[in-house]
Amino acid sequence: MLNDDLEVITGDWLEEMVGHAMRAEVGAVGAMLYYPDGTIQHAGVILAERGIPDHRLRNVRKEEAAEGGYLWFEQNLSAVTAACVVMRKECFEEVGGFDESYAIDLNDIDLCLRLRQRGYLIVWTPFAEFYHYESVSKMADIAEQYALWSEENSKFIKKWRPVFPLDPYYNPNLSFKPPYYKLSFPPRVKSLIS
Repeated sequence: MLNDDLEVITGDWLEEMVGHAMRAEVGAVGAMLYYPDGTIQHAGVILAERGIPDHRLRNVRKEEAAEGGYLWFEQNLSAVTAACVVMRKECFEEVGGFDESYAIDLNDIDLCLRLRQRGYLIVWTPFAEFYHYESVSKMADIAEQYALWSEENSKFIKKWRPVFPLDPYYNPNLSFKPPYYKLSFPPRVKSLIS
């Protein structure tokens, strides 16, 4: 699947993604997406605070994220965006495709979590890069979009939080608030080290 608002950066992106998607244990493979200003838009999805899915490293410059080593290798994650995803047709059909009740958002994350329930891995690769002119093709009415997103988000959390109360691909000792990957100590530990 490929959005109509993407511009290719990496010429061999398809080979990179298909190489993973052909593995029997992999259900979906996602790419690295940048905003036009070069900051990261999508480097995979984590189930953040209260089970709310969020794009990890969003709005972080590539150079900053590279310092932490997050962009040096392919990784298994909880989900990836369908703005650019490669998956085998049988995997898509096995889980029933997209849940169309998620009209504007979260249908891709829901799809990935259903794949994970079936035992498939979700792989993200930094070696397939695109610019993503996000929302160019989405509805223009922000108020309407927010109301729909809020409704879908509540439905998503009700469905998935009991199944995945914690993200198994994210260390619980790190912050569950953007920009993520920062040490976050419980209050009791903070008082001991202050």
